[in-house]
Amino acid sequence: MRKHIPSSSSLKVFEAAARHGNFARAAEELSLTEGAVSRQIARLESFLNRKLFDRIGSRVKLNPVGEHYAQNIRETLDRLDRETQFIKGLPEGSKSLNISSLPTFSSRWLIPRLGRFRDKHPDITVNISVKTDPYILAESGFDAAIHFEHPAWIGTHRQFLFQENLIPVCNPLILGKSKAPNQLTNIPLIHRQQNPEAWDNYAKENGIILNYPFQGARYELHEMAISAAIAGLGVALVPSIYVEKELNEGSLIAPWPESKILSKKFCLIKSVETSRHESTLSAFEDWLDTEIHKFNITKHST
Repeated sequence: MRKHIPSSSSLKVFEAAARHGNFARAAEELSLTEGAVSRQIARLESFLNRKLFDRIGSRVKLNPVGEHYAQNIRETLDRLDRETQFIKGLPEGSKSLNISSLPTFSSRWLIPRLGRFRDKHPDITVNISVKTDPYILAESGFDAAIHFEHPAWIGTHRQFLFQENLIPVCNPLILGKSKAPNQLTNIPLIHRQQNPEAWDNYAKENGIILNYPFQGARYELHEMAISAAIAGLGVALVPSIYVEKELNEGSLIAPWPESKILSKKFCLIKSVETSRHESTLSAFEDWLDTEIHKFNITKHST
């Protein structure tokens, strides 16, 4: 039994009082008396041995300690509510996986293929969340992460999935009939904020002269850069794995070579310890490996 955690009722009262900045409004929301709210707050402050509110006459205001505690308590209660609603909605005997992944990989590659996993494993629900930076996997609530190789993942088990290579793509209307490599000089460049030197490095790798390799619009996500390229705003340097559909349909073209040096290794990152969902995670891992293999065969045959 945890002896160092306040009661859930006092935390709910505190969260409401902090959100409203007023004990009376918190009492009204929770169908309590203002006195009951005040007593719950007093018990919580006594438990923490810290004041959370400054009392100014009949008014109350969160102090810095209270503001910090309120933010974290709100996130914890929100997560608890989401998890509770999720568990209540699970069919009897079903299983679930919580996977974190990069946003564009999730929307453009992983999620469109998840139907095949569901057909093969209808009893497993896969929940996908976005994490753009590496994080501590243990006790994060996630069973695994799909992310690029990074020193921050030290202490985890990493299974290589694929090599992400960048390729220039643009709307075919921008080039017209000419698709010569030197056309890049005359097209606005689309950049990704996290990789501002990508175009300069790409030009040096392929012997292409770019007059202004650092000029052009910058976008936070590959998804945004791809949308900008489709809209005819310029040429984007994006992972080829994300634009398979557009290249096949012709809404984007890639007349320039794929970079060999601008690449990242993508992995399935798991905890070293045995997962509580080991068999479920193994099923997802096997399916993911099959999908990656099929994608590579298709890619290399085109």
